[in-house]
Order: sequence, then structure tokens, then C-alpha cells
Amino acid sequence: MKHTFLICALVLAVLCPIAIRAQTPASPYWSDAWRGWHFYEDPEPEAQDRPAPPPKSSYPTTKPKALRPPEIAEFERLQKTLEETRNIAIMRPTEANVRRYMELESRVVARASTFADVAQRVAWATPELDPTLQGRPVNAKALEVFEQQQMSQRTENIGTLGRDHVLFFFFRGDCPYCHAFAPTLGAFEARYGIKVVAISIDGGTMPGFPDARRDNGIATTLKVSQVPAVYLAQPFTGKIMPIGFGVLSESQLLERISIVSAPTSESGLSNSGQPAVLQ
Repeated sequence: MKHTFLICALVLAVLCPIAIRAQTPASPYWSDAWRGWHFYEDPEPEAQDRPAPPPKSSYPTTKPKALRPPEIAEFERLQKTLEETRNIAIMRPTEANVRRYMELESRVVARASTFADVAQRVAWATPELDPTLQGRPVNAKALEVFEQQQMSQRTENIGTLGRDHVLFFFFRGDCPYCHAFAPTLGAFEARYGIKVVAISIDGGTMPGFPDARRDNGIATTLKVSQVPAVYLAQPFTGKIMPIGFGVLSESQLLERISIVSAPTSESGLSNSGQPAVLQ
């Protein structure tokens, strides 16, 4: 009996520490002697569940449409109705269909006429919107003044051009049009002071230009295919621009030279790559 008790006591002594270590393997009770036998600790707070995000809507968000002026909707309806009425009248030209289209068209024309009247009044009251005051005038007296001012300005411009520009006059000795055009060029040279350099393609002569030069290949370079031909040239830069072909009047020469020599036309000048010098 005594041996049995000792054996049970030995088994309990062996198994109890093992059971205790199995329950709290990280912190055995004898390692926390400072707590004493009677202690109580609040349990660790459980992690609170975060509120789930609201489900995303599967429907795309549509932006509100911009409000359109009611006049636009009315105009589109009128335009569609007019087109449909016309098509019906064309496909089935009965009196009723044609009359319906003509009545609707008359209302549209009346609205357009009212718009034109209002636009004209606005133009009269606003000079910068009046087309009759922009560019070339339409009134006869104003047109006369405009042409005088334009002629004076162009004459001044040609005189300035004559300082470093010349006119190349390509001709053939057997060309009657060249002979008819030569006096005009001579008078133009005398009036505006820009030198005319006559160039004979076939070696012929031209009255009024006794110092005409024989073509040295510049006609081929410029691809002169028809005479008489006039070019504006700036010899020291090699820039050359065609003025015209055939017989031209003095006013046409003045107008064309003024236009092609304007700053906006400067990029249109061809450049032969070397100064336009004739031997």
C-alpha cells in the first residue's frame, strides 16, 4: 500500500508540470512568481471588424447634358420639317403637297429677310462691321478716291523698288506681240523709274531697247515658254518673280508689281541660287 502511494505521487509529480507546460508553454506559472497566486488580468480586446466599403455601383455615372437654347431646337425642327415637306412635294407633287411646302418656305424666307434687315441696321451703326467700309468701296465717288490713293501709293512703292530691282523683259525679234508691248514698257520705265532690261531669246532686236542683251541661259533657267514675258528681279540677291505673260497695260503692270513685291509675297520669290547677272 505504501509502495502504491509513492508510485502515484511520483507519477503526479512528473505529469503535472508537463500538463501545465502544455497549457502555457510560453510562460510557466513559476516564471511569474511576482504576480502571486491571486491575480486577474483583463482579456485582450478583440479586433473590431472594419465596416465594409459600400458596394460600387455597376451603372456608369452620366453627366447632365448641357441645356440647349430653345431657339436651336426650334430651328432644327423647322429645318427638318421644311426638308421633309419638300421631299414629299417632289415625290408626290399634288397641289396640296406643293402648297404646303410653298407656305412653309414663305415663312422661312420671311424670317431670313427679317434677319437681313436687322443685320443691315447693326452694320450701319457699327463701322467695323460694315462691309462697304472694308476694302474696296462700292460707291462711285468713294471708289474714285480709293483708286487715286491706291495709284499714289503704288507709284511710291515702285519708285522705292527701282533702287534695287529691275524688270526683265524677254522677247523674240519676230514676235509681233513683243513689238506691241515694248512701248508700254518703255513708258513705264520713264514714268516710274524702274529699269527695264530687255533680253532677246532669238538674238533679234527690239525698237526702243537698243541695248537689249542676248539670252545667256537665264530664260532656260526661268523656264520662259512664252513671250513677251516680264519678271521682277533683285539682282544682288538673285530673287526673281514672274509678273506676267503677253501684252499688259501700264495699270496691270503697276498692280502686279505692287502685289508681288508686298512683304506677304516675298516668300514666293524664286531664288536661282546666284545673283541674276547677265553677261
